[in-house]
Amino acid sequence: MQLTSMVDYDNVDGVAVLTLDNPPVNALSQGVRQGLPEVNLGLLPGAGGTQRLPRVVGVEKALQMVTSGAPISAAEALEAGLVDRLVEGDLREDALAFARGIIARDEPLPRIRDRDDKLQAARDNPAVFEQFRRGIARKTRGFLAPEYNIRCIEAAVSQPFDEGMKTESKLFRELLQGPQSAAQQYFFFAERQAAKIPDVDRDTPEIPIVAVGVIGAGTMGGGIAMNMANVGIPVTIVETSQEALDRGLGVIRRNYENTASKGRISAADVEQRMDLISGSLQLQDLANCDLVIEAVFENMEVKKAIFGRLDAIVKPGAIMASNTSALDLNEIAAATARPEAVIGLHFFSPANVMKLLEVVRGDATAKAVIKTCMAFARRIKKVPVLVGVCHGFVGNRILFVRQAQAHQLALEGAPPHEVDRVLYEFGFPMGAFQMSDLAGLDIGWNKETSRGETIRDRLCEAGRRGQKTGAGFYDYDENRKPTPAPMVTELFAEFAARAGITQRAISDEEILERCVLPMINEGAKILAEGIAVRASDIDVVYVYGYGWPVYRGGPMHYANSLGPDKVLQRLRHYQELTGDDFWQPSQYLVELAEQGGRFS
Repeated sequence: MQLTSMVDYDNVDGVAVLTLDNPPVNALSQGVRQGLPEVNLGLLPGAGGTQRLPRVVGVEKALQMVTSGAPISAAEALEAGLVDRLVEGDLREDALAFARGIIARDEPLPRIRDRDDKLQAARDNPAVFEQFRRGIARKTRGFLAPEYNIRCIEAAVSQPFDEGMKTESKLFRELLQGPQSAAQQYFFFAERQAAKIPDVDRDTPEIPIVAVGVIGAGTMGGGIAMNMANVGIPVTIVETSQEALDRGLGVIRRNYENTASKGRISAADVEQRMDLISGSLQLQDLANCDLVIEAVFENMEVKKAIFGRLDAIVKPGAIMASNTSALDLNEIAAATARPEAVIGLHFFSPANVMKLLEVVRGDATAKAVIKTCMAFARRIKKVPVLVGVCHGFVGNRILFVRQAQAHQLALEGAPPHEVDRVLYEFGFPMGAFQMSDLAGLDIGWNKETSRGETIRDRLCEAGRRGQKTGAGFYDYDENRKPTPAPMVTELFAEFAARAGITQRAISDEEILERCVLPMINEGAKILAEGIAVRASDIDVVYVYGYGWPVYRGGPMHYANSLGPDKVLQRLRHYQELTGDDFWQPSQYLVELAEQGGRFS
């Protein structure tokens, strides 16, 4: 007999295991969770994990655990048969007493490998595996590891234990040696690295955040406020009219009630969170807030006016943040007498769902403000990435070049739905044109000044303003399902003829290169300018903020997988082909390729 410690998902000291031959006798602390997170690193639980688990908890529970990687509670582990007893007192002593009792009673201890009873249901109904695959297909699209995990559980059911072990070992090696696992493991560390700011010392003091204010109760402002209420922070929302305020608070309540209807929170949680959100029509009511986040529409003069007024209202030491997605934060900060207190907090829509938060550092932003906001982001369950000031910061600046090239491809003859299909098959949740429809084509468009000079003007003038109007680059049904719109293809052809462009058939390979390579090149420029701290930070922004497939690691990791020299060669190919300075390679990329280096 040997007392060992088994590493748990959340608590390395949480599980005591007394090993007798092969069968574990588990005593688990009440608050500990257990899980098999390997799938999140592009792997599967090796060393017999996929063969023993279904014999202990059953096939369906095993499938859920290995394909999600999500930990389960102690109570759920007990119910599933993963552990034998929950302990409220001293874990070590109770575990030893439990094991001694089994020995004293001379109870049989069959090895897990010899247990067969929980596999029989799947043998009688082998369709359970295809049903499970269909159920997770949308969530796991493009990923290899979930499918390999399922195959291992299938092997546990259909093969003798020793053969199943061989199948598991073979599939484990394939994943370990493949590009997806490398990308997912890279990203695991990239996310953690993003929290480290080289010039902000650990002993830099943090500013206590007890109360938060949000200016604007629209879609973004309401979503931002929900982040605070979700973690118990009181928040005051300020609007310019009672109608807008009531509408915004109503949307927040409906969002919470919708979440409650799905069983994710209780009705009591809804009321508790709504009680933390108060509304006001007066900026003066933000005087005692520790952090105020401006979330009005993207207009520099409006934002500067708000910050000028806010500067005279909020208490000394308070942080003033803008949710701007592209504007010059330094110009906004200059509207105040304390630019060191101004920072950008760029939430992504929907703000209560999306995990990314771009923390924008102005020229004068104090280090204490930076450290506070990075920590606060994690407190409200966001993944923060520090970026510098430029048009569009990191995420949108890179997005601008992809969208521009997608538009150019459509002019040259690639229908918008074909461009989107290639990006979707690469792994994005949606393509460039569908993303524009989702955001709304009328963002920044002015009906009074529109003269039909661009494709967007023509679409908006025709009432095709995106999903919200049922038509944009696509036609949408009542469920917002898109179908290609012939009139949009014709519109691109009309503008192409006007520009003297002869349309042609364009291959999938060219579509992908012309959408993705400019993103890499722009990322290299961002690094050269010091807008991002490190290449992996750009990848974190793109995975969490724009749906870049994590199994491809992000645009800069993808560049490394292609080879910077190959990226440079293809950029120069398109530059020569088009004669367009758009394709001018970043000097940093040129140097990296010539030196045989990698983005790091």
